[in-house]
Amino acid sequence: MNVEHLDSIAPLAERYQLFLLDQFGVLHDGQAPYPGSVDALSTLKRAGKTVVLVSNSGKRARPNEDRLLKLGFAAGSWDHFVSSGEVAWRRFHDMTASGALRSGTKCLLISRDGDRSAIEGLPFALCEAGEEAELVLIAASEGDRNGLDHYRRLLAPAATRQVPCFCTNPDKIMLTAIGPRFGAGEIADLYESLGGSVTRIGKPYPGIFEAALALVGEPERGSVVCVGDSVEHDIAGGNGVGIATALVMGGILADAPDLAAVFDEHKAWPDYKVWSFSFR
Repeated sequence: MNVEHLDSIAPLAERYQLFLLDQFGVLHDGQAPYPGSVDALSTLKRAGKTVVLVSNSGKRARPNEDRLLKLGFAAGSWDHFVSSGEVAWRRFHDMTASGALRSGTKCLLISRDGDRSAIEGLPFALCEAGEEAELVLIAASEGDRNGLDHYRRLLAPAATRQVPCFCTNPDKIMLTAIGPRFGAGEIADLYESLGGSVTRIGKPYPGIFEAALALVGEPERGSVVCVGDSVEHDIAGGNGVGIATALVMGGILADAPDLAAVFDEHKAWPDYKVWSFSFR
């Protein structure tokens, strides 16, 4: 498949009305914005574009938006924020309301920095050990601090008992201050290898894209472009729902030696590739 190389996102702004944007690896690296990204986001809004940020973050939408503001992105430079954590929270809320999920369910939450926003307002009882868990929620990874053996010891008792597990961040690689490390998606794979089953919520699965498109009134798919740095999640997900895709090269693929092999591996091909999310 022919992939069009772009020097900036300016041509995309001429061709598309709705932008579904990833955050990590496109707008910022978790520590600071990428050069030109703050201005590019604001420029799209000034040009009258609709901007929806779609993220495989296990946190709900508001904490993600607060972080963007702290990083220096301008308030009002996006229309909606759809995180996999938000989609999952709403699903759990509906399951509890319908009686499909019992109030007081013991939840083993795998998160980062003790963050509990993924379950705030839900009638779960947090537990600390896999032996007690009635539900496992993998919202984030601390792969820069703990090895997979840490998670193996924690999760094995729950996996052995076939405790239902939900992963609200399917990314297998995350960017950290000390470089790429394994993400929550890798922990979900570990849970399956231990004998458990996992329901994954987020990109590339259609649900999160459908939630984003529903927020803006189900536009014509030809007017939409998904911009991300992951072939496995952003490009494959965009391909799956029939929208154009643009691969940003400065994120997790910055050092990839053979992009064609990556595309073939995931059976996902972008329409465009661009080095960074900027108008330079």
